Amino acid sequence: MNGVEVTRAVSLGQFPHGFLGRRGGISVGECAGLNVGFGSNDDPEAIAGNRRLAVAALLADAQLATVHQVHSAEVVVADAPWPQDARPRADAMVTETPNLLLGILTADCAPVLFADHEAVVVGAAHAGWRGALAGVTDATIEAMERMGARRDHIHAAVGPCIAQPSYEVDDTFRARFLDADDDNSRFFVPGPAGKPHFDLEAYVVHRLIAAGIDEVEALNLDTYAEPDRFFSFRRATHRGEADYGRQLSAIAISG
Repeated sequence: MNGVEVTRAVSLGQFPHGFLGRRGGISVGECAGLNVGFGSNDDPEAIAGNRRLAVAALLADAQLATVHQVHSAEVVVADAPWPQDARPRADAMVTETPNLLLGILTADCAPVLFADHEAVVVGAAHAGWRGALAGVTDATIEAMERMGARRDHIHAAVGPCIAQPSYEVDDTFRARFLDADDDNSRFFVPGPAGKPHFDLEAYVVHRLIAAGIDEVEALNLDTYAEPDRFFSFRRATHRGEADYGRQLSAIAISG
């Protein structure tokens, strides 16, 4: 719809949802495409227009709730959108309110969408490495349980994020994960330059399974490697670009 590319997860079934990229938007320049991030230097009217296009592609006439993402494990309950200048500082949302899209913005971090089909509760989390390590997905599951969900009924899908071949880190980064759990060494491999490369998607999937989520779907889409489809902070940095766009992943309960 509207030229917007929507990737859906089989496991999320009946709930209106989608992992969007940059295709189908109206922004131009370095943020060309479906940039939904007001944190960029893009034209605010274009960003607002892109958000309308994104919502229309997922659930017509729905409202879009987003938070001020801070790479934390904070989760909030959403029952209506917050004003742009009054969004809570958090990295995940849960809701049982119909026609409210929970929207996560990313440009390499992992978006994670959650759904309990029986309790009719949904969630969305922004899992960069800091939030993932801090337990943002665990906190989202717990918040859904407080709304009546059961973790053995929750399905989760991990959307487009930077993949291991594109994600070079340093030894200090690796040490943070090993300090948390020696077994985290399995998420690192030596890269061509001898530095470790981190598998963010696999780590997030591991955290979800360890938390008791039986059905976890990973889309295996690399934001860095597909410039025509996705925005990527790291790619923009490597190219010396002054700005970068953000893509939207969202889920709702239909009314």
